[in-house]
Amino acid sequence: MSLSSDAPVRTRRPHWSLARTWLLQPGTPDGHDAFDAAVAGNADVVVLDVEDGLPDARKPAGRQSVAEWLFAGGQGWVRINSTTSPYWAADLNALSGAPGLLGVMLAKTESADDVVATSSRLPAGTLVVALVESAVGVESVSDVARAPGCARIAFGVGDFRRDTGMSADPMNLAYPRAQLVIASRAAGLPAPVDGPTLRAQAADLARDTAVTKAAGMTGRLCLDSAHAETVNALLSPSPLEIDEARATLARLDAPTGPYDGSVGPTRARAEAVLDYAAKLGLVD
Repeated sequence: MSLSSDAPVRTRRPHWSLARTWLLQPGTPDGHDAFDAAVAGNADVVVLDVEDGLPDARKPAGRQSVAEWLFAGGQGWVRINSTTSPYWAADLNALSGAPGLLGVMLAKTESADDVVATSSRLPAGTLVVALVESAVGVESVSDVARAPGCARIAFGVGDFRRDTGMSADPMNLAYPRAQLVIASRAAGLPAPVDGPTLRAQAADLARDTAVTKAAGMTGRLCLDSAHAETVNALLSPSPLEIDEARATLARLDAPTGPYDGSVGPTRARAEAVLDYAAKLGLVD
């Protein structure tokens, strides 16, 4: 089958370690069409949500729907309930062995033991993204990041704010974001995934994503598939950033003045921009 010349072309999704958008798609009962539509959209990663994406009364049916889709040829990640939840074991029992399961996002992670316990009940090599959503989780994030099976860290901003009473002001949330970034780097993990912009606050999407990028985070959770295109664009190196990185390297390769102590970091930052752009397929 050939595509018409004006048919939309879905660009190849980046590796999960580079994924910029993690769409939380409610794992609703009989939701297979919605799951298919989410996967066909612009999000780098689709996470079928059987935790906060469903009221408790619908969790069993939603979990079954997600498992059936993953066994029937669908592929995606799943946000599962926390280890302290009565639904955690049932989530893992239903999902373990599903051929379409790409990984799990563990809600309300607060310790390395949470990650290890989850990983041990899944097939070897199953990826676990630890969703940190509380003061205890932030203070334990270095141990969480080093836990066997932890692939990446994500920041559950809404529950963290509920737990701590902090406002959404970026200055107030700078500390937990920095903790996640530093812990991820120290453990050799990809940069962390930031929290989402609410649907009702879509006007703040660009501003919020700029905060994410400035904090050193390279992904965001999304609650609305319509946000994915904007987030992907803003978290990718821009044409201007790519040009500036190339110009920086050219200047450093043919210096007209003395080197100083800033040369090494400056070169490394420029090279990192071009490397990231290449991995995303933005440059040759």
